Amino acid sequence: MSDIFNNTSRPNSDLFFSRNDKNDPRLGEIVGREEKDYEASDIVILGCPQDEGVRRNNGREGAALAPEAIREQFYKLTPFNIKRKIFDLGNVKIGASLEETHDTHTAVVKQILTDGKRLIVLGGGNDISYPDGKAMAEVFGVEKWIGINIDSHLDVRIADRRNSGTPYRQLLNEGLLRPKYFFEVGFQTHLCSPVYYSYIRELGVHRISLELLRSRTEPDLELKEAIKQEFIRHSSSLNTFFGFDLDVVRSADAPGTSAPSPLGIRAGEFIQLVKYAASLANTRMVEFSEVNPKYDADNRTTKLVAIGMHRFCTGVA
Repeated sequence: MSDIFNNTSRPNSDLFFSRNDKNDPRLGEIVGREEKDYEASDIVILGCPQDEGVRRNNGREGAALAPEAIREQFYKLTPFNIKRKIFDLGNVKIGASLEETHDTHTAVVKQILTDGKRLIVLGGGNDISYPDGKAMAEVFGVEKWIGINIDSHLDVRIADRRNSGTPYRQLLNEGLLRPKYFFEVGFQTHLCSPVYYSYIRELGVHRISLELLRSRTEPDLELKEAIKQEFIRHSSSLNTFFGFDLDVVRSADAPGTSAPSPLGIRAGEFIQLVKYAASLANTRMVEFSEVNPKYDADNRTTKLVAIGMHRFCTGVA
């Protein structure tokens, strides 16, 4: 267990908010952050504060600031309805290269999953879906996990070097993720290459576009049901990973992302999806990526993720 502490830095104590009011406790007063608190915890928070993958993909920089900015909002929230013990492990130590950081991140995530914890990962760029997915495959087995990419993009780009647009191509090409257990949800066709769409279609990847979701009269319910109908038959026996790229949320609700769009799911729909992820008994990890505090307005995006984390913690099956 010592390796996960050697490979991470402790969370900034200034982020752990307190009102000093016994009648109004906040998560900053309750969430564990000392090594001794890890063993008894049910849910672990882990940050990966880097945006090298975003730079490589010609995106706008700033996602490296997200883990701390999200924590700042999360620890102001109350522990209302949270019954699970939460532990903040801090941030993965950033290496000299993206590849080195990914190796460290994989090792830390593998240990947390092996220890039987649920995990909340805070990016950073969406490239962390690769080490997160690799850890899922190596801990549970390739045939025993489902990956759900909730994103306005497909993230199966071909590139000379890995970046924020390549993680699921890497997982598929390396045989770490089975196409029949991979779900692309919320993608916008006008943002997706037809070449890459043909690639996932021919592999047999499950596809639920934003346009399909928007064709329903009750989007909140249909968003949940569309995914449920596709993979609920597997979820009782397979371990599940949800990757939430915040650019899937429309920019009116989440302006601070690496690649904002005026179209996307609404804030309420995002929270509904997070709650659904929590409700599945075998959801092992949720990942929030591509938050960019440099471009946020009134902390709307970081607050949205913080609320999503809260709903996950209250709803874990």
